[in-house]
Amino acid sequence: MKTALITGATSGIGKSTAIELAKHNINLILCGRRQDRLDVLQNELSKTVKVHTLSFDVREKEEVFKKIDSLPPHFSNIDILINNAGNAHGLDPIQTGNLDDWDAMIDINVKGLLYVSKAIIPKMIAHGSGHIINIGSIAGKEVYPNGNVYCASKHAVDAINKGMRIDLNPYGIRVSAIHPGLVETEFSNVRFKNDDERADNVYKGFDPLTPEDIADIIAFVVTRPYHVNIGDLVVFPTAQANSTIVNKNFV
Repeated sequence: MKTALITGATSGIGKSTAIELAKHNINLILCGRRQDRLDVLQNELSKTVKVHTLSFDVREKEEVFKKIDSLPPHFSNIDILINNAGNAHGLDPIQTGNLDDWDAMIDINVKGLLYVSKAIIPKMIAHGSGHIINIGSIAGKEVYPNGNVYCASKHAVDAINKGMRIDLNPYGIRVSAIHPGLVETEFSNVRFKNDDERADNVYKGFDPLTPEDIADIIAFVVTRPYHVNIGDLVVFPTAQANSTIVNKNFV
């Protein structure tokens, strides 16, 4: 059986991906900051596959390496890495942007992804195989008003994904990116600092993607024959044409 490590596994896309991969008999290493949520998910999925949890913040470099190095031997061979942890903070023009918001987005979306990847890639190289899936965003393909630093962080994910695929090609490691459009998760609640009404309005008037939709795509990507690598995939809800054009009357 294969083993997948998923960051940001306590909610949204990460949680749904864990549930979906368990259906494919893939053992799981679930990572997140909220141990209580990790425990609930572990109890649920342990009936099907082996599950180990690691509670850490991807921004904390030393903690990332310490926790991943602490994996027991039967979980140390990681076949699949899903870099899902990410966030958006604020939706302000560059001139009034909040520096703490900028730091959070760059530290989690870019540096956190790099730290976790750096901790795991040598294990994949030593094993001679592996698959890295980086969860990006349409914000990594386009820039929209007031998106500035968030878009920059996701453009970085897009570039890192391409660079990884080049650098790891000699080792037979697959590298993929999935760039969703509007997915209804806690994303907007975090962006708007728990302003639930504003967050809910983002998804009104159309059917957004769900975390389960993205999890289904991730499962498809990781279960392709090994000679097949889906390197770069953009997915929208049908009502969305790009970052700024959404048919709010399409349900």
